[in-house]
Amino acid sequence: MAATLSLLKLSILPQQPHQSKLPIPHSKPTKLNISKDSTTNPQSLLHDIILDLKSASLPLTALTIPFFLDPKDALAVGGEFGILEGRTFALIHPIVMASLFFYTLWAGYLGWQWRRVRTIQNEITELKKQVKPAPVTPEGTPVQVAPSPVELQIQQLTEERKELLKGSFRDRHFNAGSILLGFGVFESIFGGVNTWFRTGKLFPGPHLFAGAAITALWAAAAALVPAMQKGNETARNLHIALNVLNVLLFVWQIPTGIDIVFKVFEFTKWP
Repeated sequence: MAATLSLLKLSILPQQPHQSKLPIPHSKPTKLNISKDSTTNPQSLLHDIILDLKSASLPLTALTIPFFLDPKDALAVGGEFGILEGRTFALIHPIVMASLFFYTLWAGYLGWQWRRVRTIQNEITELKKQVKPAPVTPEGTPVQVAPSPVELQIQQLTEERKELLKGSFRDRHFNAGSILLGFGVFESIFGGVNTWFRTGKLFPGPHLFAGAAITALWAAAAALVPAMQKGNETARNLHIALNVLNVLLFVWQIPTGIDIVFKVFEFTKWP
């Protein structure tokens, strides 16, 4: 398209006989097949030039195409995207990602509480193995004695587990993880697209690579959920490890994100 537009521009140039200023060594000068009437007829001139270009060799075409391309046609900036290049859309990404960072911590808390529900039951089971049988009289009547420290601990853990179950942490953690995965992946892609809208290119660096890694970790952690639901303890531990690494990358990414926000205010305008 850019080449076609450039060819059309030739029709408004001053009408002078075509001359080649670059001699080709060891070959005869090449003349364009332009009729005399072409110098006064722009449409005929354009037709003759197209015929000559079609007859040119592939290497010559490859060399000349860049000269017909308009450099600004390859850029994403310049006002053609309107508000998408403005400060308003540029600030959506940092605001949403800051919210997702705190939401990640909240989802982690819910997951830890659900893990506590599962592990506390294991503790109760192990403690019950340590409880000694209650003494009985020769007639078989149980002797009333004070609860042992182990039994008191079992009662305490049982009450704690009942309170944790009321929090529905399993379902809340699952829902939080789903929301985090959906919005996180969408916003990480939107951040790169918005950068292209504003600058016409991406900037490979710590912030971009850390964001890509965080997105991949979200997907990997979510992929372990089916195995976790089947009771696979290895999958559960790996799920926790991936999310801890995710949070660490998130924290490490914050300073570079703040620097980008400052550049947004420096190089963009409202809206």
